[in-house]
Amino acid sequence: MNESRAAARYAKATLDFAIEKKAADAVEKDMRSIAATINDSSELQNLLGSPVIKSAAKKGVLSKIFKESNQITLGLINTLTDNKRISLLQEVAYKYVILHEQLKGEDVAYVTTAVPLTAAMEKKVLAQIAKITGNKVTLENRIDESIIGGFVLRVGDLQYDASVANKLNGLKREFTNSL
Repeated sequence: MNESRAAARYAKATLDFAIEKKAADAVEKDMRSIAATINDSSELQNLLGSPVIKSAAKKGVLSKIFKESNQITLGLINTLTDNKRISLLQEVAYKYVILHEQLKGEDVAYVTTAVPLTAAMEKKVLAQIAKITGNKVTLENRIDESIIGGFVLRVGDLQYDASVANKLNGLKREFTNSL
C-alpha cells in the first residue's frame, strides 16, 4: 500500500474515533501542532524516518514533545509506532486536518513560496481557490527557499507545482533523457 493511502486511512480512522468521542476539534489542533513541529525540525524528520532508531526511542521522544496532546492523538502516535508506520505521522496529521476541514465545509490551502506572500497576493490566491473548490478556504503560507521561486499549491489531495526548482528538474530530466 502506498504511503499516502496508508496515511489517509489512519487519518480517517482517527477522525471517526475523534468524532465519536466528541474531540475532533481538539485533535485537529494537535494535528496542526504535530505537522508544524515536524515541518520545522529537520532533526525530528530524521528521527522519524530513521530505520536505525528503535520504535521505543521514537515513541519516547514523541510522547515528551506532544505530552499535552489529547488522548486520541497520543493513541495515534502509539499505534503508528507499534505498527512501524511512525514515519507517516506528518502525512497523517496533514490528512486529518484536510478531512476535518472538508467535514466542516472548509478547505485548507497550503501555499509554499520562497518568500512570504503579500496580503494582496493572498487575497488573489484565496479567491481563485474558493472559485475552484466552492468551499470556504483558509490559506497557510509556508516558506521554503529551496523552491527558488514560484509556488507549490496544495488543496486536499490536489497539488500544483509551479516552482522554479520543479521546472529546473524537468529541464534536467529532458536533457538527460535526450543524451
